[in-house]
Amino acid sequence: MIVAIVGPTAAGKTAVSVELAERLGGADVVEIVSADAMQLYRGMDIGTAKASVAERRGIAHHQLDVLDVREEASVAAYQRHARADLEGILERGKIPVVVGGSGLYVSGLLDELEFPGRSPKIRAELEAELETGGIGPLLAELRDKDPQAAESILPSNTRRIIRALEVIRLTGGRFTARFPRHTSHYPGIRSFALMRGTEAMAEAIEKRTAAMLAEGLVEETRELLRRGLGEGRTARTATGYAQAIAVIEGRMSEEEAADSIGAATRRLARKQRTWFRADPRLTWLDLTDADASRAASAIAASLGL
Repeated sequence: MIVAIVGPTAAGKTAVSVELAERLGGADVVEIVSADAMQLYRGMDIGTAKASVAERRGIAHHQLDVLDVREEASVAAYQRHARADLEGILERGKIPVVVGGSGLYVSGLLDELEFPGRSPKIRAELEAELETGGIGPLLAELRDKDPQAAESILPSNTRRIIRALEVIRLTGGRFTARFPRHTSHYPGIRSFALMRGTEAMAEAIEKRTAAMLAEGLVEETRELLRRGLGEGRTARTATGYAQAIAVIEGRMSEEEAADSIGAATRRLARKQRTWFRADPRLTWLDLTDADASRAASAIAASLGL
């Protein structure tokens, strides 16, 4: 059996996953595989709401803290490493619980997705076009050649836009054609998605944003900049860290950063909700009451465990 717990950011996935692991027998029975693109990075803890060691309650977690902030995250690389983790868990006779809100990473791990190669020449051309003409012409090209990809990628995510166009120019086909949706790679997957009502989600995002800033997001970002965050193609663009960099550079106040982080997180949550809503295999659970124990009980009962 493989269990997946997915859903938009701030829905309560981490708390539910650990509660579920304990109900199923704890560390002797369950190991967790993260499917969160930004939790791959060492030191990016506060801004990604990464579970602390104490919050993990002794449950082994995989695909956390595996990249330096200067490295570029890759779904293809994640797929290789996370599948090795998942298959190792199964070989040990345990239950893997996949947890995350990065839809493409979840699909890369659990679905039949094959990732096309790369072209440094085409990527360099696209980056030069971005530098000289901005994101507008690249977005227009993506909308023309692959409207589905343009709809699913945030306009602010220049890295993903460039990657999509790199594949399109390299293969002559659509980016999305390479990623057939909802075809499981493994048998026996049971997938659950968490949701909250609109007001409850907005409140959770507001509280999380305030907590991140209070807990030292700006200070964490200063330390990450000393470790090369500014050189990272992926990490520096993460919601929260981009705004913290603006605070450090004097381009935003902390109040403006809080507003910007909240707005960006709400946009991300809507995109994630849209992605997961399209998957007919998911069983949805309402977590508006934020009762992780109740949700974990419901999942365990559904699994017959």
